[in-house]
Amino acid sequence: MTEKQPPSAETIGLLEKKQAGGNNGAMAEVGVSQSQLVEPRDDSGRKLPQYIAALSATLGALAAGAMLGWSSPVIFKITQNNTSEYDFEVSQAQGDWISSLINLGAAAVCFPIGLVMDAIGRKKTMLLLVIPFTLGWLLITFATSVGMLMAGRFITGIAGGAFCVTAPAYNSEIAQDSIRGTLGSFFQLMITVGILFAYAVGSYTSVFVFNILCTLIPIIFGLVFFFMPESPSFLVVKGRSDEAKDALIRLRGRNYDVDSELNNLQLKADLAKSQPISFASAITKKTALKALLICYALMLFQQLSGINAVIFNTSSIFDSAGATIPAAIATIIIGVIQVIATFTSSLVVDKLGRRILLLFSALVMCLCSTALGVFFFLKDTHGENSSIVAAISWLPLLSLSLFIIAFSIGFGPIPWMMAGELCLIDIKAFVGSTAGTFNWLLSFTVTSTFNSLNTLIGSGQVFWIFAGIMLIGFVFIFFVVPETKGKSADEIQLMLGAEPQTITNVDAKM
Repeated sequence: MTEKQPPSAETIGLLEKKQAGGNNGAMAEVGVSQSQLVEPRDDSGRKLPQYIAALSATLGALAAGAMLGWSSPVIFKITQNNTSEYDFEVSQAQGDWISSLINLGAAAVCFPIGLVMDAIGRKKTMLLLVIPFTLGWLLITFATSVGMLMAGRFITGIAGGAFCVTAPAYNSEIAQDSIRGTLGSFFQLMITVGILFAYAVGSYTSVFVFNILCTLIPIIFGLVFFFMPESPSFLVVKGRSDEAKDALIRLRGRNYDVDSELNNLQLKADLAKSQPISFASAITKKTALKALLICYALMLFQQLSGINAVIFNTSSIFDSAGATIPAAIATIIIGVIQVIATFTSSLVVDKLGRRILLLFSALVMCLCSTALGVFFFLKDTHGENSSIVAAISWLPLLSLSLFIIAFSIGFGPIPWMMAGELCLIDIKAFVGSTAGTFNWLLSFTVTSTFNSLNTLIGSGQVFWIFAGIMLIGFVFIFFVVPETKGKSADEIQLMLGAEPQTITNVDAKM
């Protein structure tokens, strides 16, 4: 085991300068305000470059969203007996596998991509993902067999799953505290835009044209993101301080106190090197374990919220409400609702906070799932033409719309940003990647078992199960999840249970 070395003279000098400034309030107990060790609380930096960099990074999420939404318009077309979209037939069972293989591809890559992004950087990792994304879409576009189509879907799943880890981490590291939540929500926003793109374009173009358009998205991402800066935190950890300073100037502007923020980042890096701890020690600290619990639990509640069940039942819900809307239009309407609600979340997440949005999301989804369960239970029990079902025909459509809005405001975007906010940089990639793997595996499980569960116990009972899970989620969020709005990394660690320490014992942070 490596023996701990004392901080360098330069580091001690920085510490003494900080201590000379004095502190007040509760943070005075730690000797030096821990919040100063991560990013300065000075909020004068320019915000536009950070928005541009975050949106550029999340063009990869747009590509992932198109990948997710691809199945809805395409699988129906290619499984028809008279289809001319491909030169081979696709059975319904094969279509189900083609749809779900992206989940397995994404789950397979989430853990190794965390190691890659720590080794070569966030920017290089995301740029390299253009290669498998483009390759996957080319295989899908020019497939000559079902196997080739499945391979393309699996490879695009790998690229899409990798973006689900790298893009949120990048956005959290380039953002100032005051806009970190907004930039973090861009990921889910672009996912929903990609899904809407797939619903709208895929429904009204040929599969070939749609596939070509999807192939262009990761290429456009690569061309745009090539000109964005690397994460300053990563550059400092790798000892590339001059490049980190240039990145901060590009992200904050020349009128911002870049040197102060850079000194704080450098201070953390020096302390981490002078007081090295093993990964096992880092991941088993009380704060790390609590962060792990919160990240994994939010992913669990997200996938078991019933979102897939609601989406799967969109057509029947519209039919039950007496709406004479074609299935393609119904899915586009749902896509529009998701985009608008997620965009609204990005505007208010740094004003209202993460906790209140999660609590609101869980409560509304619980109530909506309960209402949907009542409707489908009565429909199965009394028949769809019964008077009692006709009397509440408005209920499923209202519940569906409110459910989608509530999910998109809270449980859609926020779980993906929490790993970047709750975890220190030494475990962030591991937690983000394993949480992503967990999420994709849950998605595959729910997607592949939903129809069987529906048949086994009834659709009404399935929705009640989802409602119960959301009730548990509400209680969990209320008692366990901290509010991270506007908080620095060190303040978040204190909320997770870190002991107030003197400055010379502060661990490396985000």
